[in-house]
Amino acid sequence: MNAKPVSPKQEVWSIEAALEWATEDLRKRYIEQPRLDAEVLLAHALHTTRIQLILEAHRILEPSELARFRACVLRRRTREPVAYICGEKEFYGRSFQVDARVLVPRPETEILVDTVLRRIGSSSLSLCGLDLCTGSGCIAITLAREWPTTVLYAVDISPSALEVAHENKLRLGAHNVVLLEGDLFKPVEGYPPFDLIVANPPYIAQKDLVDLMPDVRLFEPYLALEAGEEGLDKLQQIIVESPRFLREGGFIAVEVGRGQAECVKDWMESVRLQEIEITYDYTRVERIVSAMRH
Repeated sequence: MNAKPVSPKQEVWSIEAALEWATEDLRKRYIEQPRLDAEVLLAHALHTTRIQLILEAHRILEPSELARFRACVLRRRTREPVAYICGEKEFYGRSFQVDARVLVPRPETEILVDTVLRRIGSSSLSLCGLDLCTGSGCIAITLAREWPTTVLYAVDISPSALEVAHENKLRLGAHNVVLLEGDLFKPVEGYPPFDLIVANPPYIAQKDLVDLMPDVRLFEPYLALEAGEEGLDKLQQIIVESPRFLREGGFIAVEVGRGQAECVKDWMESVRLQEIEITYDYTRVERIVSAMRH
């Protein structure tokens, strides 16, 4: 028999009862995945795993545990992202620190990493790569861990975002990542050409900001989202300038928004990048555009 949902003011309640209360509370507020969010938040509050919640479903929670969980649920009611409440987000099998200084890493960005690994190949390569708009550092750090002998330069215009990236670099032992502050290619002017350029830049059009989910619109950093009237400003700058910073035989891959891939492909062709490939995400949106410089 399932435990009945209870009021958070009730002093004695089990793990399952707490989950049912939180699930119903979040559902009433039109949260998309109320049960999943409730489980993740309770696991965070108890410093345990979601599997352990199932195994201990009938355990009675301590008052301090209840208080922590209720505080998490109250924050989620406001549509604050679960990743910000928990202070971390898994990306490519690793846990990254995240907060309101950086975007929450998305599953579709893992496809960007997959594309780079698939098209470049061996982990024994000693390359020099550049990650633009690094944010939390999830792309650069993931590639650095997959390729231990490669050096990755990670650039962001936001000093506060770089603070988060630095914490993740230390947290995940990515000693082959170099963090640089500045706008796109400016910090690497005069550097030798790179073997790899990768970027997940801002690509939301100004007019579309109001239509974003409240979780994104109200909490994630505007600087990392908006990119001009059509959302293409940063993507165009990256593609047009990339040949100056990419060696012959080098590879570039960028994440793009819905409906932007063909435009990015045209820019790549205009600067004579070749072997252009468009990769779809899990919802069949053209999400990654990649190419070689010959």
